[in-house]
Amino acid sequence: MNTIVEVISPEKLLSHWQGHRNLTRKVIEAFPEKDFFEFSIGGMRSFSALTSELLAMGAPGMKGIVEKQETPFQENSQELTTKEQYLEKWDQATEEINQYWSKLQVEDFNETVNLFGHYNFPVIENILYIIDNEIHHRGQGYVYLRALGIQPPFFWER
Repeated sequence: MNTIVEVISPEKLLSHWQGHRNLTRKVIEAFPEKDFFEFSIGGMRSFSALTSELLAMGAPGMKGIVEKQETPFQENSQELTTKEQYLEKWDQATEEINQYWSKLQVEDFNETVNLFGHYNFPVIENILYIIDNEIHHRGQGYVYLRALGIQPPFFWER
């Protein structure tokens, strides 16, 4: 018999994730327009490319989880050419995440979903993966900003 042990409520987890999203938004804002699209170190992708990945995971991931879809991952499905467009898309994705989140029940977090037809794990693990991936790429953005001589936002200012 599976017993659900709640360590953090769904509402607190969403708040935690949205705090990370808010901080990532601040990192996007901190980049000069040109550097957002062109700057990289050691062959890593630009922060705009990393942000495209995050946009392709967050709201589409939640949609896949809620609707139990195995839609393949589509990172380059949008043509965004300005930092402002990325910020607008980021805000739209945040609202979509909230909408899909409201459809989850506590029991759903233990259900296995094959996210993007590739990540066949319980919902909670897929959500934590999406959050961890964002933190990882935001860290790259911090390195880029520091290399550009720009003070990144404090990591606790979520």
